[in-house]
Amino acid sequence: MLGINRELEKLEKSGKQINVGLVGAGQMGRGMISQIASMNGMKVVATSDIQIDNVIRAYELAGIPSEEVMVADTLGQAAQAVKENKSVAMIDSGLLCQVDGIDVIVDATGIPEVGASVALGAIEHKKHIVMLNVEADITVGVYLNSLAEEQGVVYTGSAGDEPGAIMELYDFADALGFEVVGLGKGKNNPLNQDANPDSVAEAARKKKSNPKMIASFQDGTKTMVEMNAVANATGFLPDQPGMHGFKAGVKELPEIFRLESEGGEVRNHKIVDFVQGIAPGVFAIISSEKEEVNEEMKYLSMGEGPNYVLYRPYHLTSLETPLSVAKAYLHNTPTIAPYKGMVAETATVAKIDLKAGDSLDTIGGYTIYGRIYDYEEAKSMNALPVGLVSNKLVLKNDVRKGDVITYDDVDHDESSLIWELRKKQDAMLER
Repeated sequence: MLGINRELEKLEKSGKQINVGLVGAGQMGRGMISQIASMNGMKVVATSDIQIDNVIRAYELAGIPSEEVMVADTLGQAAQAVKENKSVAMIDSGLLCQVDGIDVIVDATGIPEVGASVALGAIEHKKHIVMLNVEADITVGVYLNSLAEEQGVVYTGSAGDEPGAIMELYDFADALGFEVVGLGKGKNNPLNQDANPDSVAEAARKKKSNPKMIASFQDGTKTMVEMNAVANATGFLPDQPGMHGFKAGVKELPEIFRLESEGGEVRNHKIVDFVQGIAPGVFAIISSEKEEVNEEMKYLSMGEGPNYVLYRPYHLTSLETPLSVAKAYLHNTPTIAPYKGMVAETATVAKIDLKAGDSLDTIGGYTIYGRIYDYEEAKSMNALPVGLVSNKLVLKNDVRKGDVITYDDVDHDESSLIWELRKKQDAMLER
């Protein structure tokens, strides 16, 4: 089998290309458009964003001549522009999902409700869908993946996002027959569950990022969500609610991930966790019972065993997303998907003391953060999944800081698509 680079080159030489539709022209989307503009055999032919100027600017930054960019308001205009190999700019993501000639759609919004809508639209119109939206994936990805299989298209998370990068390490080790003991990622900053858009404003300004995104990194929600996706893909569980969050260097990881009874710091094997001190990398802890394998691992300077660490010191986020696009189109294979179903759940936790009548906000805001649990434990608590939270939700009960918010604590948002899909997913899992 050819490498993806050679397959794309072959596609280009044959006069063909993978036509990509993108939803979301923010930081992640802009980077992906520019990266694809440098590649063989692939082109972003249509992009939607609620601010059309974001799309036009993204194409400009990618070096796409303005005369090759067309603003489309109708399905017919968009389809004709794609046929002419133009770069379409549009507002309506629902319309983008219907455009003939698009092969793969990428959601780069990071908003669970929008991600669910885009994925559903792509699948219904028989287009592969790549999710740069882990929040939507951990909430309704099991249902969406099932729909995609029925339609014969690929539903996948993205290469370059930490869950995808971890999955690549897992697949490598698992294919070779190693026992995979633990999977995890580095956290870029100290855990601060009180972080909010105000407290991170300066850090966000320096990074030219949305303050809510930075707050979701600092308060741990993003880490919980990402490891939730890994859990649903592999069947691995958090060792405890919220995981451990060890502080360590790479060389210390093999010993830390030994059982407490063997001098380590974990209660179980086959767990997901995060480590403060090894960011921005991802890792897999592996072991083998075979004497000859262990001897060769020592020879290869992988350590003394019984555990060894596979460590990747980078992940290139949306710049790697085109690899998942190509893998879906060329091989009909996902980078990462919720193969094991609902294994973990990221529950909604009160960031401050909240009163009945208070409105919640969203991930990275002032009122809530996420904490990962075993799915069955979260279900027994009737915990509200963090991906269902929106500013439309009003509390019916007081909730103290640090407590899990339950379904019973909120008036349900019956008008929301992601709530509707979650109900269908829950019903599917009960069968």
